[in-house]
Amino acid sequence: MTGPVYSAGLELRDAGDGSRRLVGRFPYGSTATIDAGGNGRRPRKERFAPHAFEWIVQPEQAERDVHVLVGHSFDKPLASRKARTLILQDTAEALTFEAILTPEILQTTWARDFVSAFTAGLIVGISPGFRVAPPEAVAKPEETTEEDPSLGTALIRTIFAAVLFELSLVTRPAYPETGVDLRQLSDPAALARHPSYALNRWRL
Repeated sequence: MTGPVYSAGLELRDAGDGSRRLVGRFPYGSTATIDAGGNGRRPRKERFAPHAFEWIVQPEQAERDVHVLVGHSFDKPLASRKARTLILQDTAEALTFEAILTPEILQTTWARDFVSAFTAGLIVGISPGFRVAPPEAVAKPEETTEEDPSLGTALIRTIFAAVLFELSLVTRPAYPETGVDLRQLSDPAALARHPSYALNRWRL
């Protein structure tokens, strides 16, 4: 089951060789509502601490594949690290990615549908496919705390270490700070020369 959808500053740009470049940003520190509560249930929220996904970008994890997908469907891939069409970078502010949509991928029905929906402003979010790191590997992979009473009554889950499997492009963002961009690629060969980085995943 997938988790909340994080709004994405997605950008998609044309390239002179028929490829397109998709750039996205998944911010750390923002809070998303994953359950509004009601009927006796308390609201539940989730956020990722800075560098929550940093394990995936370490060079020694370069052989672990990460995909960019449409709607969490592995039948609708757009890019991946093993295909050398995906670069991941991690900072204290965000996990960012750059994906090359090759001419071959752009010929698929799902890629054409994605580009049409994105251009129409219908696909605006990123949803990560992940699992929380196991406690035997990380001392404190997550914690649940009470929301500030002045703000509400939610339980807030903070994730400190997660294993990323995929980043999906979706329609209903929960985090307005995230984004993607489809850009012109000045040097399509540069991505293939760039070293790969990576992570694994479990999701609510």
